[in-house]
Amino acid sequence: MNTNLLAQVDIGKEWILNPTQTITGASQFQTPGALISIILKNVYVIAGILLFALMILGGFSFIQGSGEKDPKKTGKGMKVIIAALKGFLIIFASYWIIQIIEIITGMKILNPVP
Repeated sequence: MNTNLLAQVDIGKEWILNPTQTITGASQFQTPGALISIILKNVYVIAGILLFALMILGGFSFIQGSGEKDPKKTGKGMKVIIAALKGFLIIFASYWIIQIIEIITGMKILNPVP
């Protein structure tokens, strides 16, 4: 019975950015701060898009429920709006926590120097 089931793979050599370059050779991923910066910037953009979509959908549901005098739809719309605002507060707080970590550690996370 083979007990060595896990294989060791160098992800840097296996993750291909384009046909001639792997992630190991990419200059933008030379420091952990640079990699985190790229990931976080994309997370913030996606979170903003989701916030916008949830606010629109929650608003439509709230307005539709109010127009139909349906308290369930109105309540559902309000819950969606409140959840979107809670998510916004979490994302907003995470941005400022990262700013504080940058000041304390001196490592640039969101704006790394190449």
